[in-house]
Amino acid sequence: MVFLALAVATTALGTLVIGQANSIASGTTGQERFVQDRFAIGFWVDPPADAEMDRRYAEIAEAGFTLVLGGFGARTPETVERQIALCRKYGLRAIVAMAGLPPEKLPDAPEVWGYLIRDEPSAADFPALAQTVASIRKARPGKLAYINLFPDYAGPQQLGTPTYDEHVRRFADEVNVDVLSMDHYPLFTPSADGRDGYCRNLETMRVHALRRGVPHWNFFNIMPYGPHTDPTEAQLRWQVYTSVAYGSRGVLYFCYWTPQGGEFPRGGAIITAEGRKTRHYEQARRINTALGKLGPALMQLTSVRTVRIRPGDDPAKLLADSPIRSMTPGDYLVGIFRHRDGRSAVMINNYSITYSAWPTVEFASPLSSVREVSQETGAEVACIDDSPAMEGLQVSLDSGEGRLFLVREP
Repeated sequence: MVFLALAVATTALGTLVIGQANSIASGTTGQERFVQDRFAIGFWVDPPADAEMDRRYAEIAEAGFTLVLGGFGARTPETVERQIALCRKYGLRAIVAMAGLPPEKLPDAPEVWGYLIRDEPSAADFPALAQTVASIRKARPGKLAYINLFPDYAGPQQLGTPTYDEHVRRFADEVNVDVLSMDHYPLFTPSADGRDGYCRNLETMRVHALRRGVPHWNFFNIMPYGPHTDPTEAQLRWQVYTSVAYGSRGVLYFCYWTPQGGEFPRGGAIITAEGRKTRHYEQARRINTALGKLGPALMQLTSVRTVRIRPGDDPAKLLADSPIRSMTPGDYLVGIFRHRDGRSAVMINNYSITYSAWPTVEFASPLSSVREVSQETGAEVACIDDSPAMEGLQVSLDSGEGRLFLVREP
């Protein structure tokens, strides 16, 4: 993780169904591979393994998280077992610390998705990591050997490769992982807007995840540190829905429990170092609750492409051969997908973190063939015109918000 040391050691592509890596990934030995069964909403820095542990995990579940990454609070075999028991109690999944155990001694409970292996490796580390992944896959088939990558603003000396694309490509091919994951924290300051860089990094992950037939996840920022300001709720929404528009199947908050140390003097994660909820707890709960309703539908989608529409662009031209025929000009991001049942899907995002948006959207199919996935119930519902007095279908989007539509083509 950038700024924090780990506490433990194309359209054609869009037809590939995520989860087929068992049969297509090079280097497959016939061992069962990890298959993600739900959308991952997780975080960095798990709560302390103390007397308040049960209450802390109840809070995690209440905030709509689905995945716990260990390695900070739960670091020993005994505390990892407590962590697994609490994940079972509250319906969570866990990626746990290896806690010094060899692969054949690692916990194998159903709640355990896998094990935390390494954060931000250099290309020089890939051969050893490939051996570790293979040994875990052999000893614990179906479990994930989880490794998180640098962001694309890391330099060649850190990456061990001339370019970031080469770094991700080599990692995916040589280490043969079941999930691609990275961390990228865009700046949101008056003098520095890092959002386009965040999108560029997600596109790299999208391309190589599709190529390998595996899901991709990413960490995003929720706390102030270094040059990073304390994100607003709109900025949090933007990071989450942008990840989804690029086909991410997991979003991970940096951080849940506030880490100690000189890099974080302002604190301000979801929970303070003293255990108090910050305003980010309720913000995360609102975002996670909506995202959790979208989760089952998102798990049925395979990314085809993601389209950036800037003010002044012609949306109809950029969205040619997509489920959307036209949109009013504006500032948008549109993720285009193929649903497992053959339908198309689009995630329409408001790219602005300051203003709401009300695009007029014309789908390529009649509205009777279009459904929206409700962020209140998760059900497919008929499209509702948010401004029925106006001509056409009006779609209301809060700052940073996205909405998911399923389209049956004529």
